[in-house]
Amino acid sequence: RAKLFRGKKVHGEYDIRLEQADFTDINLVAQADGSCIVDMQVIRNGTRVVRSIKPDFVVVRQNPFNMAENEDYRNIVIGFQYGGLLSLNSLESIYNFCDKPWVFAQLVNIYKTLGAEKFPLIEQTFYPNHKEMLSLPTFPVVVKIGHAHAGMGKVKVENHYDFQDIASVVALANTYATAEPFIDSKYDIRIQKIGSNYKAYMRTSISGNWKTNTGSAMLEQIAMTDRYKLWVDKCSEIFGGLDICAVNAVHGKDGKDYIIEVMDCTMPLIGEHQAEDRELITAMVVGKMNQMQRPPSQAAPPDKALQGQPLRGPQGQLQKASQGQPPVGLQSQPPIGPQGQLPRRPMGQPMIGPQGQPLKGSHGQPPIGPQGQPASQGQPLRRPPEQQVQTQPPINSQPPPPQRPHPHLNKSQSLTNAFNISESSFFRSNPNQDEAKAETIRRLRKSFASLFSD
Repeated sequence: RAKLFRGKKVHGEYDIRLEQADFTDINLVAQADGSCIVDMQVIRNGTRVVRSIKPDFVVVRQNPFNMAENEDYRNIVIGFQYGGLLSLNSLESIYNFCDKPWVFAQLVNIYKTLGAEKFPLIEQTFYPNHKEMLSLPTFPVVVKIGHAHAGMGKVKVENHYDFQDIASVVALANTYATAEPFIDSKYDIRIQKIGSNYKAYMRTSISGNWKTNTGSAMLEQIAMTDRYKLWVDKCSEIFGGLDICAVNAVHGKDGKDYIIEVMDCTMPLIGEHQAEDRELITAMVVGKMNQMQRPPSQAAPPDKALQGQPLRGPQGQLQKASQGQPPVGLQSQPPIGPQGQLPRRPMGQPMIGPQGQPLKGSHGQPPIGPQGQPASQGQPLRRPPEQQVQTQPPINSQPPPPQRPHPHLNKSQSLTNAFNISESSFFRSNPNQDEAKAETIRRLRKSFASLFSD
């Protein structure tokens, strides 16, 4: 099977490596984070060794549960599901197929929906144990004991005496059993579906055994009819959908068809087109891996990287944005200047609200000033103290009101004003005025000396 995946790639760049083993040769450890490590026993140079792999996809082609051969590997299927592995068919359907009466119950639902004319399901009786296996109204019947395959566990019963003997065998097996009327068949019919490919086969017994799958039989492909297609399409919908399935039916000598059972991806391939069927299964596996497996190297495009992520406001709260409007957390935030300060509104321009409209008073009137008069356009609107936005003080803000100075400082301040000397004049560095500054300082010193000498 490995050569079927040779040259196949996932997402055009990742090679597919195939590992094959029976259920009896594998074990696994699955963790809650979705990782699954499978231990596989293989033969290398005549020695059995154990290899550990981490699979990404599983194709189950072996029955995980078979009472006839005392094989029960449902725990492995549970481990695959626990590890979050993808599979063909789904792991849920594979686990549900581990009991044939459970699958037959799904066929009963289809029979009730379509009717006996479109979906001719055979009559069947289910016994959970041997205690209720007393008698049947008609004979002969076929009793199926437990969950078995390939004709095993099936017995033809001619009368109620033999039926009681079979009940004792069911008691030893400690399992369930089913009974259905024996159909004197002319040939068996098998309709298989692999993806969108359909095939129908007819199998006729040569050895004369009532079990056409036992002994010698002649197999030939027949035309696919709409009736057969309806059967397999409806059966492929059970358990959430089956990618691979097959319907087994019996065409009796009375000219009627009877649907016996449905098989899943563990069905054996038959006929002259087995190589084609394997290619179809390979194409389905590659297609599902391309569809469901996303490699870690493929990140989201830049323009889609933030899609679906909630917006957060300045305090970290989640903000919602309605269609056609900017996010709430960014509506009422004014732009920030290069120094980290809020820019001033130019004189004469009205204040702009969060939606881009000028602020107005009630009933569309202009804002009211602090003296009860409408604010003019040349004056800024003053907010009440509790509504004012606290920002960093501007660089050219007005100084606080002067405190009452000392009496002597008033005299010095008057002398400074009399000489028309500003505070910034002492820090100018014009070389043409150095002599004037020196003369002014000498005069100030004399004035201060006369002031404090009084």
